[in-house]
Amino acid sequence: NSIHPSLTLLSPSFSLPPSLSLPLSPSLPPLNLSLPPSPLSLSLPSLSPSPPPLSLSPLPPPPPPPPLSLSLSPPPPSLSPLPPSSPLHPDGSASLLHPSLHPPQGSLVKPQCELHPFLPQPADVQWAASLTDSALSPAHLQADWLSATILGLDGGLALSTVARAATATIHPHVVLSVLTETVSVRCGLGEPVLLDCRFWADPSSPLSAGGFAVEWRYQFRGQGRLVLAYDGKTDRLAPGPQEGAALDFAGLHAAGNASLVLQEAEARHSGTYVCAVHLPHLLAQVTVELEVVEPPSLSISPSPLPLAAPGQVLSVRCEASGFTPLPLELSWEFLGADGAPAALGEASLSGHREAWDGTYSQSSLLQLDTSALGRGGGLVCVARHRGGTRRSKVALEVIGFSTPSIQDSMAMVGMALLLYGIITLAFRNFAGSDGVRPKEKDQ
Repeated sequence: NSIHPSLTLLSPSFSLPPSLSLPLSPSLPPLNLSLPPSPLSLSLPSLSPSPPPLSLSPLPPPPPPPPLSLSLSPPPPSLSPLPPSSPLHPDGSASLLHPSLHPPQGSLVKPQCELHPFLPQPADVQWAASLTDSALSPAHLQADWLSATILGLDGGLALSTVARAATATIHPHVVLSVLTETVSVRCGLGEPVLLDCRFWADPSSPLSAGGFAVEWRYQFRGQGRLVLAYDGKTDRLAPGPQEGAALDFAGLHAAGNASLVLQEAEARHSGTYVCAVHLPHLLAQVTVELEVVEPPSLSISPSPLPLAAPGQVLSVRCEASGFTPLPLELSWEFLGADGAPAALGEASLSGHREAWDGTYSQSSLLQLDTSALGRGGGLVCVARHRGGTRRSKVALEVIGFSTPSIQDSMAMVGMALLLYGIITLAFRNFAGSDGVRPKEKDQ
């Protein structure tokens, strides 16, 4: 294309005449350019076609962040891995090493752990008042305090701790710990009982140097009482300890063994026992459940049972006494000639009666119809209780059947022969005495 009469596009170069004047602006003189005679060649880069118009489209929303996953790094070579009995849980959480804190595989029941802030304060019981005889609180209490409670599986462990963390730190240090491995105890009447309780106090803590106090309390059905309390600082027992309750004082001071011993378990001893350990301004406690279980003693009246005729109704009573706790299930069974048990009809039950020693008694009255019992057998009273199953048996004889058995027939034949012999002998003796009398008269 022609751009100027004197300018021809040579594509991609162009040439200009030897002399060219171009006005640049109205206020400026013309610009004179002197060019060499030879035509000037300028090489221009090839021009690319204009880029297409820029189109904007909305960006898609960013994908959601992946879920947070935590993984535990393998232990360093210096540490031994967890034993096979305590593997890591599928969710990546570490297992606790105590066997009672490791739930069985597939179990939905897990150990419990609770953390709460703890406020140190003086003890509010008289037998621990000597631990905080000063009105001033020690400077060691100026920190963050936490209490932890851990419950194991199946009554295997209960742990209560009090920990101290220096202000503005996240590393608490245990100062007091109370432990029991008998969360639930079962025993029989009259047996000795040991309720386990042990404690540990950090010897490097200034609070452990101020002494300790141990307290055992009993709670049952909303009522409580003091069983035993001991002040380790003054070596004194609180007044009014329960009869038959004792502590191992040597083991208490030497190893922190605060276990309670009941010399003879009674029915009234069943309930919850609280083992509380006091340090100056600190308190930790665990609970122990005690259940005294005793199966019943059975007696049947009348005993022995009288002979019964077919169709006769007998009143039989079974008395269960001396058992604890409630409830009790009483039933009747009949053992035939073949020894197979058969359930009898429903019997009437009396209410529970409590004895002076806290045990219970109950009775069952059976109206026994002998029409369907054949020749008799064994009558059994069955008592099912948490302490076990007990049975009491009496013999039942039914007489007067229209079709006697072989034994009855043989007995009747023998009786007839005996009567026949007695009658014959008597007749002969009588006849012989009558024959002698005439001869005696002739003589």
